[in-house]
Amino acid sequence: MRRRRSGEKGAHSPGRSMSGMTDCLFCRIVAGEIPATVVADTDGVLAFRDIDPKAPHHILVIPKAHYTNAADMAAAEPMLAGEVLAAAGRIAESEGFAADGYRLMFNTGGHGGQEVFHAHLHVLAGKPLGPMLAV
Repeated sequence: MRRRRSGEKGAHSPGRSMSGMTDCLFCRIVAGEIPATVVADTDGVLAFRDIDPKAPHHILVIPKAHYTNAADMAAAEPMLAGEVLAAAGRIAESEGFAADGYRLMFNTGGHGGQEVFHAHLHVLAGKPLGPMLAV
């Protein structure tokens, strides 16, 4: 685990532009403009600890390229969507909570609870999480 410092650059995926994304919190983290506690960093994916954790382990796994939500990412780059999921599994192993279990969750759109409109996968673990919300 390392903390990315402000100004430390993270590579954006080739062919994806950040133009118009300067207000995106996660694009700014990828660019190194905002610090984050990084737990994994590949060419296409960045994972870091959530600053407002909802479980003892709460890690966000994001594509470095900007997609508004998981559905948009999967439609445009299915391999990248798979890379995000695979990274979550590797993180669960490396952080030591894979054996006890964990939850993977994408929130999509305002009614789905999405607050940052850059695709991101929540990895939650470290305590019994109980059933999902009843609608």
